[in-house]
Amino acid sequence: MVVATGFFDGVHIGHRLVIRQLVEAARSRGDESMVVTFWPHPRTVLQQEARNLRLLTSLPEKEALLKSLGVGRVEVIRFTREFGALTTREYLKDWLMDRYGAGTIVLGYDNRMGSDATDAASVRRIAESLGLEVITAPKVSSGKGLDVSSTKIRTEIARGNMAGASEMLGYDYSLFGVVVSGEQIGSRVLGFPTANMQLYEPLKLIPGNGVYFVKVRTLGKDFYGMCNIGNRPTVREGNATTVETNIFDFDEDIYGLDIEVTFLKKIRDEIRFTTFTQLKAQLARDRFYCKSLIEDRNGK
Repeated sequence: MVVATGFFDGVHIGHRLVIRQLVEAARSRGDESMVVTFWPHPRTVLQQEARNLRLLTSLPEKEALLKSLGVGRVEVIRFTREFGALTTREYLKDWLMDRYGAGTIVLGYDNRMGSDATDAASVRRIAESLGLEVITAPKVSSGKGLDVSSTKIRTEIARGNMAGASEMLGYDYSLFGVVVSGEQIGSRVLGFPTANMQLYEPLKLIPGNGVYFVKVRTLGKDFYGMCNIGNRPTVREGNATTVETNIFDFDEDIYGLDIEVTFLKKIRDEIRFTTFTQLKAQLARDRFYCKSLIEDRNGK
């Protein structure tokens, strides 16, 4: 068994290099490829900045991304305090080798594991001393020379820099959820009906407040639209953060149905308007601009 292990949040381009080497190594050896990952995130169990942690991928999203890259098997270990107390040697021997039959391990350039907080070079030495064949993937940088990490991607998404996040992820960032009823101000007052989303994964990272050009998937079809993320300051002060999407050329009833919103570009920050008339005029300008972006994407 050829194994890679880690949390792999986002399955970004750095992770993808590890996975590509994993799949290629398994194929060349006539063996099976396996990713061993964890849930929940170790920080939420060990309480290391747990309150502020938000994830790039839910567990189902992560598993689907790994399988799409050719991984033959994904095993998920429930992360507990007891599990987190294992040393590097204990984890490699008792779990990867004895439980999952690992003979080869593919490590990221900074892959660390175990309660002894061993660095990547030490992990390699311990793995080799146990008889594991070790393959180490190199560091990956974005086109702008930034070292890629889940933390840096989270920062860019929180800023609303979807282009920067996409470059490091290797794909456009999405939110998955169900359409729930809202106050219907968009349809009744503004003439811009919105699909209000409740996320399936509460810890999923929501992009920073503002208006975004998005692609929407619902009813098994793809549409374009614009999504507002924020507290709706024009409506009233102190609102909870909402994710509301106006789907272009769409008038279906989708309450209670699945929706995926993929963020293509932030077009402006959230603004507090004095009147609904001002807000409605701005939304019309936003829609006009987003539709021009659709034409650009379609090469017209």
